[in-house]
This record gives sequence, structure tokens and C-alpha cells, in this order.
Amino acid sequence: MTRALRQLWRSVGFRLAFYYGLLVAITMLAALAIVYMQTVGVLQQRMVRQVAASMQQLVVRYEARGAEGVAGEIAHALSDGRNSDNEIYLLTDREGHKRAGNLDQMPSLAPDAGDGVHRRVVRAGQTVIAYLVMRPLPDGGMLVVGHDLRDQESIESLVASASAAAGIVAVLLLIGGTFVFRQELERSVGAVRRTAARIAAGELQERVAPSGQEDEFALLEGDINAMLDRIQSLMDGVRHVSNTIAHDLRTPLTRVLVRLRAVEAGLGDAHHPQREPVATAIRELEELAVMFEKLLQIAEVEAGARRQQFAPVALHVIADDVAELYEAVAEVRGIALLREPADRAIALGDRDLLAGAAANLLDNALKYGGAGATVRIGTHTVDGRAQLFVQDDGPGIPSAEYERLGVRFHRLDHSTPGHGLGLASVQAVVALHGGRLQFDDARPGLRACIDLPTADA
Repeated sequence: MTRALRQLWRSVGFRLAFYYGLLVAITMLAALAIVYMQTVGVLQQRMVRQVAASMQQLVVRYEARGAEGVAGEIAHALSDGRNSDNEIYLLTDREGHKRAGNLDQMPSLAPDAGDGVHRRVVRAGQTVIAYLVMRPLPDGGMLVVGHDLRDQESIESLVASASAAAGIVAVLLLIGGTFVFRQELERSVGAVRRTAARIAAGELQERVAPSGQEDEFALLEGDINAMLDRIQSLMDGVRHVSNTIAHDLRTPLTRVLVRLRAVEAGLGDAHHPQREPVATAIRELEELAVMFEKLLQIAEVEAGARRQQFAPVALHVIADDVAELYEAVAEVRGIALLREPADRAIALGDRDLLAGAAANLLDNALKYGGAGATVRIGTHTVDGRAQLFVQDDGPGIPSAEYERLGVRFHRLDHSTPGHGLGLASVQAVVALHGGRLQFDDARPGLRACIDLPTADA
């Protein structure tokens, strides 16, 4: 329950609706408080003045005509039809016997209750809440004057009902406002989120569609599109340099290789002094050609042209094939190659690209795991994600290097042959498929995982 509430509170729409409903409720309650204070306050003051005036009038009558005059005045006040339902009177003698009034019995009042108190009394057989003022008389009797508070209680009940109604309105505003605000925010922010998701998947040409409004979100959409244009311009510039170099140099490089091989073939004698330098030059140029080929492959993947060929791909079958392909290599290097776990995992993508990415990861594990290491290539499906991972128990890598894995031309061990483009190509392939390439410490060793959405997703 607490987790659900925290999840709900994270919603901007819910928070806006909550604050809006709370503001409306506070406004309503403040208005009701003002009405209550004005209405009930005025009635209270009027009642107090009326009771005080009646008491003063009866005291004057007692001084003029005694207790009989007071009893006659009380009888007249209760029979004149003016506020008779609310007026309360009681006159007793020195023994406490009732001489006049409409109270059934003496209320539990102290003799010093001259300033007025609220008490529950019995009047005409009914128990009511009343405001009472009490005065002792010179003859030992007691005079009580009061006012029925049922009208005030009705007003208070009305205000309480109105407050409850205000609370219900606030809750309804909260519920309705949550829906309205969420819809409005989703309409305004949804386009930005969807565009960001497509760009993260490699569709760098995507832009936020203009909403046609002139609000803050429209300004944000324009700023985001300008930022994306600038980012794409910078990335296109970097890619253009590397891709142009790789493409334009491949043809003359091929010509040089052909001529060097012709020279090598023409030397004839295996011990000719020029054969070794020529062979070394050929090997270095071949490595350069491989590097250019990988750069062009990465450029092709990042361009997204292969996305049109996507279809359901069995990662477990790819892992089987790659493991079988590298089985002999592992045996020669003294490495135990295990295919586990071999669970079914289906993703949507290009089989050749994913097979190349898996082969790159396995080749790296065999290359850096070291003799006597154990390398595992496994597949499984976790939380709707298809995963293919390669794990070794070799020396691993420093934790500071994790962030740089997949950067073009970055190599951890320069003594091992390579160009620093293998993981970069894997990174590009995984990004093309809308997945994640994750590296974790296997303790010991390294675990590299290709995490992709399942074909159903």
C-alpha cells in the first residue's frame, strides 16, 4: 500500500491535482469559517445582550414590586408570543421551590454564574442546551434567565455539513483533476518522451512534432529539437570523418596490398632479404583493412538501414552456433567453454548482426580470460527481456574502466592484438535493436550481457 502511494505521489499530474484540490478545500473552509464567525458570532452577541437585558429588567421589577411582580413579568414574557420558544425563565423561593418559569428543575449552576454559562437543562420535558445567567435575590430566592441554543446548533450543523460537502468536492476535484492533469501532461510530455525513446533506439533523425500551441511545453519542444539538431550535426561530423577515411582509403589500400603480394610472389627465394619486410608490410596493411571494414560496419549499423530486416531471432540458437564455432579455439587455448544456461530467448532483430555481436563477446572472453579459464555463454529470459551473456573467470578489468568499454579504439591491453572496435560494434548493434549492453564484475572475471526486448514486446 505504501509503495503504491509513493508510486502515485511520483506522478506530477497527481501532485498538481492534489494541491489544486487542497487549495479549493482550504478556500471553501475559510469561507465557511468566515460565514460561521459572522453568523454565529452575531447571534451569540445578540443572545447575550437579550438575556442580560431581560435579567436587568426582572431585577428592576423585583426591586419595584417584589417576587410577585417578577413572577407576573415572567408569565407575560412566556405568553406574548415573541421568542417564547427560545426564552428560558425560572424563579424559585428560598427553599428552592419553583414559583414561575418554564424550566422543570433548577440547573446545576453555581451562585456566581452571573456572567453566563452553557448548560444542559430540562424545559417542558425536553433536554436542551441553553445559555443561562443566574442571580440570587434578597429574599433568598434565585432568578435564572436564559436562551435556547438549538438555533445556534442548527447553524453549526449546517456549517459542518457544508464543510463535509467541501471535503467531498475537494476529493472529487482530486480524482477528476488527476485524470485531467495526467491527460494534459501526457499530451504535452508524451511526444517528447516518445521522441527521446526513438532517439535512444538509434533513430537520430527523429524530432518532436510541434503541438501547435504557444505554451511552455511548445517552447520546450522547440529547444529540444534545436538541441537534437546540434547533437546530430556534431555526431554526423565525427562519423563523416571516420567513415570517409575508412571508405576512401579502402580502395587505394587494396591496390597497395595487391601490388605488395605481387612483389612478394616475384621475390621467389624464401630467404630473399626483402621478403620479411614485404610480409610485415602486408600483415600491417591487412590489419588496417580489417579496421576500416569494422568502421564501415559500425557506420552501417548506426545508420539504421538494417532495421527494416528485423524478424524474431532465437538468441539460444545463436549462442549454440557461436559456442560450436569457438569450441576448437577454446580447446587450443586451454579454456573450458560451457554453454549454460541454455534457456529459450526470442528477440526481434537481425540474426547476422546479433550473431556477430555474440561472437565478438565470446572472442574477447577467450582472448582475455587466459589459459585455464572457464568461459560461459548463456541465454535466458528475465522480466520480459531476452538476454545473451558471456562470462569468464579471468582477471577481469578495473572498475574505473567500465565506463569506457565500447568506446572506439579504446583498448585495455595493448599487448594483445586488436583495434579497439569489437565492443564498439557490439554497442552499435545492441543500440540498433533498442537494447542494452551491460558489463558486471563476475568476481572473478567479467560478465558481458546483451539485453534485448523480447519479440512479443
